[in-house]
Amino acid sequence: MIHPSRFQPSWWARNAHLQTILARYLHRQRQHYQNERLDLPDGDFIDLAWAMPLQDEARPLIVLFHGLEGDVQSHYVQGMMAALHHQGWQPVLMHFRGCSGEPNRLLRAYHSGETEDAAFVLSTLRQRFPGRVMAAIGYSLGGNMLVNYLAKYHRNPLCAAVVVSAPLQLAACADRINRGFSRVYQRYLLDRMKLNWQRKLARHRHAGIDTDINAIASLREFDNRLTAPIHGFNDADDYYRRCSGLPRLADIITPTLVLHAADDPFMTDAVIPEADALPPAITYELSRHGGHVGFMHGAPWRPRYWLEHRIPGWLQQHLLFTQDHD
Repeated sequence: MIHPSRFQPSWWARNAHLQTILARYLHRQRQHYQNERLDLPDGDFIDLAWAMPLQDEARPLIVLFHGLEGDVQSHYVQGMMAALHHQGWQPVLMHFRGCSGEPNRLLRAYHSGETEDAAFVLSTLRQRFPGRVMAAIGYSLGGNMLVNYLAKYHRNPLCAAVVVSAPLQLAACADRINRGFSRVYQRYLLDRMKLNWQRKLARHRHAGIDTDINAIASLREFDNRLTAPIHGFNDADDYYRRCSGLPRLADIITPTLVLHAADDPFMTDAVIPEADALPPAITYELSRHGGHVGFMHGAPWRPRYWLEHRIPGWLQQHLLFTQDHD
């Protein structure tokens, strides 16, 4: 079943592009954090960002996964970490490889279907905190990754999960972001991706990657020339087909809230599932407005971020239920 969202934007914030762009620039919430480096089994590393001060281990642990080229400074991460910390919970962000400000050691990076690093981090946290209630939140690319993780690992340490503005049909999203005003977002993301990969390839000249990164003009082309071959896919279409989260929603048994705005400028209606294809574990909420990880309302000089109320409120029910039944 698809539930209509209760989110209602203010009159000044009904435009999807305003929601997407201004959410970043108007957000003033900041959360102190401390980094921790985890060594991975393949010799690479992952950086975690822990909200400070640390909560005691009786409090729930909420793991965040950022979007494409995001990091702990991303406005949605900062805002949610502050909101969760205010609840008395312990937020921690997992940076994808190469997103914490330092190139990772291996040529391998991250992508929408890369679940191994998340599985390692969540397993490590469960071993470190065996009695601690855990949940996860994934944004955009991190949301699609989280869907793949939940579908693959039915026995996981999470009592609940939240997926926000996820490109669950990757091919359709790659085409959409290459049209109209959405190409502004594509250009911004590509600039960051190109810079990071130029640094990475400078350290891996022996890898035989012969491509002019500066000539890449779209995300699809980037995925076709770099993401796919480096991570074992035939081409971009093969990557999109194998890693899109939409067909994997039906396999999820962990209680999961999926939040999506129909006007998201990164996507089309192709990411919206058929209502009868959703399993009982998923609560799917669709809003008419909200843009991409926007969901602002209130006065323009003091906007409020609906996700920072809706997500903790929904998680609260599942965290309390899990604690009561331990």
